[in-house]
Amino acid sequence: MKRFIVILSALILVVAAASFADEKAKDNGQLYYICNCGQDCNCNSMSTEPGNCKCGKPMKQTHLLAIEEGNALFCTCGTGCNCKINEQDHSKCGCGNPVKKISLKGKYICDCGAGCKCNTISDTPGNCKCGKPLKQVM
Repeated sequence: MKRFIVILSALILVVAAASFADEKAKDNGQLYYICNCGQDCNCNSMSTEPGNCKCGKPMKQTHLLAIEEGNALFCTCGTGCNCKINEQDHSKCGCGNPVKKISLKGKYICDCGAGCKCNTISDTPGNCKCGKPLKQVM
């Protein structure tokens, strides 16, 4: 019985740790699915759920690095990567992979100023994570 309780406790800890790590990745990594048909693809498919992009190819899980000049910059490293944009070369992630730019024209993004780290993207108007209103990208 004692062995069963120890194993059950260990299992609960593992599940709790995995849940916490997944939640942290969602908060800090801004997980999105984007078109995976190459760097030159301009279909601009983006979603918070897995699926296929407009051109029919499966989407790839990525994380949002930044929003700059009406574009979302995504790290193409995939699941588990927490790198940031390369400060010397904005076309690359800190891990060296190319950054994928997706136009946000018609989408809504956080409007909390130049130092904003909310990086909220939405299809509909509303508020971002910091509570400020979203603005539409023209």
